[in-house]
Amino acid sequence: MKFLCVECDRQMQFEERQLPGDGTLAAAFRCPSCGRAVALLTNPMETQLVSSLGVKIGGTTLPPQPLETVRAMVATGKADAFDDGARPDAGPARATGVTWSLAAQERLARVPGFVRGMVKKIYVDYAKDRGIGEITPVMMDTARRELGLEEM
Repeated sequence: MKFLCVECDRQMQFEERQLPGDGTLAAAFRCPSCGRAVALLTNPMETQLVSSLGVKIGGTTLPPQPLETVRAMVATGKADAFDDGARPDAGPARATGVTWSLAAQERLARVPGFVRGMVKKIYVDYAKDRGIGEITPVMMDTARRELGLEEM
């Protein structure tokens, strides 16, 4: 992905990347011609997805190498990027210390499989951080609201 200055029709250059510590990621880009700046801010779920995929924000100082992305994933890819650490025979409580209501389990089952582990981790971490023992649909809605994930 690249950012383009609409006024100058020039590609913006990466300027700065910040990880504020609340699970978000911020990156700034500036137009080399007119100096206009644009910022990118991701929510915690987007930040985790980008990190799990090994995407680098800010570009590189070296010219692109043949099959660079493929080589990086082969060398550093994580097979368990979306694994929640649960054994297949372990119930939700034994794997995480948090229980899931039947309604919450059914709701989680509707999440696409390729992101289900990540979504489950977000809710489990939210519950653990707040001392919540059972994940329910109401708790899931509250977490989405507080974490800024309502649009997802």
